[in-house]
Amino acid sequence: MNLPLTRKQREIHEYLQAHQYEFSERPPTLEQLCQHLGLKSRGSLHKHIHALIDAGLVEPIDGLHRGVRLCPDTTKKNSYELPFSGRIAAGFPIEAIEDSERIEVPPHLRTTKPCFVLQVVGDSMVEAGILDGDHVVIEKRSSAINSEIVVALIDGDDATLKTIEQRPEEVILHPSNSTMTAMHYRPEQVVIQGVLVGQMRSY
Repeated sequence: MNLPLTRKQREIHEYLQAHQYEFSERPPTLEQLCQHLGLKSRGSLHKHIHALIDAGLVEPIDGLHRGVRLCPDTTKKNSYELPFSGRIAAGFPIEAIEDSERIEVPPHLRTTKPCFVLQVVGDSMVEAGILDGDHVVIEKRSSAINSEIVVALIDGDDATLKTIEQRPEEVILHPSNSTMTAMHYRPEQVVIQGVLVGQMRSY
């Protein structure tokens, strides 16, 4: 029985999925995977890769000497699925939410970097066209440019979706709702967990 994938193993698999067309003719070597994923140890990458092989998600090329590729029977099925990490207003760190579900996302609503999906609760971003119940696609990032819409973790406890403004002495999180006021925090209170890159709505 295969063990559940770790976060890093899911990240490697999602990276291969996001680049599957680019890698169709020339799959990445282990050195390239280490570089792109920020792994310093090739030994730790080997362990993650073997776990993905055991799970039937990837296959080695020439005994891993030439790298790895997605298994053919999983490429089509999972090509545009992303982890669904729950509701943005749940009040828990994104890191603490298990990726127990996956949701299909059109390719033009995601980037080639690791992404996840959240469901919006509330109307604080309605004037940006983000409504209660919408699903937003978030690219995992720890930094953002001013005016980007981010998932911000406040005091290690509450997650919120807001437009960010970063100043030397404070971080301001702006709602897109004229009935609400901006929230001001010290820089050390705010941890950016990702940036909005796509949005989906069900009718």
